[in-house]
Amino acid sequence: MTHLWVRAEQRAHEERVGVTPQGVAALIKAGIRVSVERSSVRAIALDGYAAAGAAIAAENSWPEAPQDAIIFGLKELPEDGTPLTHRHIMFGHAFKGQPAGQVLLRRFRAGGGTLYDLEYLVAEDGRRVAAFGYWAGYAGAAVALKCWAAQQRGEICGPVATVTSQQALLDQLGSALNGLTRPRALIIGALGRVGTGAADLCSAMGVAVTKWDMAETASGGPFPEVLQHEILLNCILARPGCPVFVPASAKTDAARKLTVIGDIACDPTSDFSPIKVYDRATDWDAPALRVHDTPPLDVMAIDNLPSLMPVESSQDYAAQLLPSLLTLTDLGAGVWGRAKAEFDRPRRNQFYRTANEGDER
Repeated sequence: MTHLWVRAEQRAHEERVGVTPQGVAALIKAGIRVSVERSSVRAIALDGYAAAGAAIAAENSWPEAPQDAIIFGLKELPEDGTPLTHRHIMFGHAFKGQPAGQVLLRRFRAGGGTLYDLEYLVAEDGRRVAAFGYWAGYAGAAVALKCWAAQQRGEICGPVATVTSQQALLDQLGSALNGLTRPRALIIGALGRVGTGAADLCSAMGVAVTKWDMAETASGGPFPEVLQHEILLNCILARPGCPVFVPASAKTDAARKLTVIGDIACDPTSDFSPIKVYDRATDWDAPALRVHDTPPLDVMAIDNLPSLMPVESSQDYAAQLLPSLLTLTDLGAGVWGRAKAEFDRPRRNQFYRTANEGDER
């Protein structure tokens, strides 16, 4: 019998989960055994999973799970270097040459396990079957506005924390913006999932938005219009050929009105990043990185933004993913077969060879 083991998340500030109690009930009805670990941080209570029929396991006990169990989580595993012997479903961030991803792949190589990367779980047309993009955009726009509001008070944005609901976030943000004339925001990638979420948040807060997508950026730049908005929300992934939206020279451009960049795509170490004024991600404890003082320019680049609203984002993502989870009984076909093929691609094997022969960093 196929056995899905839902692990607790071990990354700081991560309360999301990829399946709801209702989803667990559907999986069990389909003949899939489900175990759910206890979690001190999960936003959805354990009682619902137990009532749905899941077996309850100790928190972080997945390394001792039966060898045939499929371990399912969202974010990174502890970076302890241990070999990974199980089949894992997770966001590996490992197939684009990321340094931490290379270490992860070495661990799978050492243990003989398999990574079914959620980023590469795609339908026949190549489109991802489930994504957190909308909530990344929504939360990213909210934190960018918090950064802008803090600037108006002569401050740098302080720590952010999860909220109990979408409405709680709107109420919190409304208080931060109270009495302030709203800024103008430019959203690049406005027609995608991430951009739609960002636009909806801005609309809810009365922020005027200029929406750009492929047509508006087709010229390849430069784009002086970007600097004429107080806030830029970048919602497109860095890929070869991506134009530069904010060059390094923007910091000292005398015409710059831009004071906050929300790099929701958050890929600062990529050679293809369209935002050239910063070099590292920010985090929940320090969401804004000040890259220039007068006039100020702050960059917000948190890489797990949907967890700001863990209940809504989990419920939405889990609903998208459930049809695929219901096909786990045949890992060799469909979305799972394609994900396995991505993991097995020859370049992965070549990477393993060169990585294992090279320096251990």
